[in-house]
Amino acid sequence: MLNIFARASVSRVTDPVGAWLLARGLTPNVVTVVGTVGAVASALWFIPRGQLFLGSALVTFFVLLDLIDGAMARAAGPTKFGAVLDATCDRIADGALFAALTWYALDSGARWTAVAGFICLVASQVISYVKARAEATGLSADGGIAERAERFIVALIGAGVQGLGVPHLLDIALWLLAVMTVATVLQRVLAVAKSAREAA
Repeated sequence: MLNIFARASVSRVTDPVGAWLLARGLTPNVVTVVGTVGAVASALWFIPRGQLFLGSALVTFFVLLDLIDGAMARAAGPTKFGAVLDATCDRIADGALFAALTWYALDSGARWTAVAGFICLVASQVISYVKARAEATGLSADGGIAERAERFIVALIGAGVQGLGVPHLLDIALWLLAVMTVATVLQRVLAVAKSAREAA
């Protein structure tokens, strides 16, 4: 949903930054890889150790590079390899974040929160897979209430604010996301079914 409503506003900020980085010799693929490595390292190092606010802040910073590499790709001209690399790195960063949150919950003895984190981990991958598989067969599966931006916002706010001392916010955020991600999987499967009927 945020992809639809916020794209134009975000592009006004990211496009000049992307053009500036291109002019200095950086490529979108380099920014993609740097952002992914930074997000994964920040999530897996800080969050399981209980440094929720610092980990969330660093993951947010590196995930925002994904907006910059998109702006750079639009300015330089997107490539097929760049699109695959970006999608692959997105899945790695998604998995690392929810794995780190699940790990933290298990270490904290919050087993039910860990269950929610595991549901988010699996469902977030399936959401992206359904879309990719549908597009590979010429169908569409866009939309859903918990696309990547929504997932990161809810998870990182929940973890970050709990890291500032607000109890149980991560529990609430992960269970909310568990419901939203499963619903989004169903929404996308139904969208594929509709697309298939229309194509028949």
